[in-house]
Amino acid sequence: MKVAGKTAVVTGGGGGIGAAIALRLVEADARVVVADLDRAAAEAVVGVIPENLRGAAVAVGADVSDEEQVRGLIERTEAEFGPVDLYFANAGVGGPVGLGDEPSWATTIDVNVNAHVRAARLLVPGWLERGAGYFVSTASAAGLLTQIGSAAYSVTKHAAVGFAEWMSVTYGDKGIRVSCLCPMGVETKLLRAGENSGDRLGEAATRAVTSAGAVLAPEVVADLVLEAVDDERFLILPHPEVLEMYRRKGADYEKWLSGMRRYQAGLLAD
Repeated sequence: MKVAGKTAVVTGGGGGIGAAIALRLVEADARVVVADLDRAAAEAVVGVIPENLRGAAVAVGADVSDEEQVRGLIERTEAEFGPVDLYFANAGVGGPVGLGDEPSWATTIDVNVNAHVRAARLLVPGWLERGAGYFVSTASAAGLLTQIGSAAYSVTKHAAVGFAEWMSVTYGDKGIRVSCLCPMGVETKLLRAGENSGDRLGEAATRAVTSAGAVLAPEVVADLVLEAVDDERFLILPHPEVLEMYRRKGADYEKWLSGMRRYQAGLLAD
């Protein structure tokens, strides 16, 4: 799909990967709604857009864990720019360290998974009617492999990948395209949350990612996302080595699990 002239929503657009995607979309002549729980952060992103392009983007405060706010976000987009062509389900949280508690699991599931489902329920009927639409899910390499440190993050990112797969299988022949972004380390606040947690397992979680491969700038990831959308490619792997890791996991699950236990032990011993 060519994004020029299209209308896009980017959740979690107030920083990190979301902000970079939103800015790249505007540069590519798309009309963009930058949505974030922190409205001021979304407004700051719109504020750095060059003056001649600023009319192509608006900032909206929205909590994607609330279905009515997701509905309001889509309605606001339609009022500003017309029907949504592309929806970037990018908002995410890191979740609790370890097993966590009930409220923290509920929040992680709501933001990392259920928010994708809510958006799809609201958008798919119109996309089917028009015969076109694009859903881009920000998951993680943790959704293909796993995440040392946080059970909730690992489980919900697996679920996000699974939902994106289901969307593609169910609607891919009906004009709806789906891409799923699965990076390792990207230089964002979320990446550094573990090392700032004061918890050894949380610190290990950050080191697990930063030691596994390059830590990319969000702008690099955004460029790869737009390339994948242009190609209508499902799996977006900014770190190509993730594919080989995934193959090794599938080829010998027991060996992979024992290797991950050794890797975790080494990180905790540092």
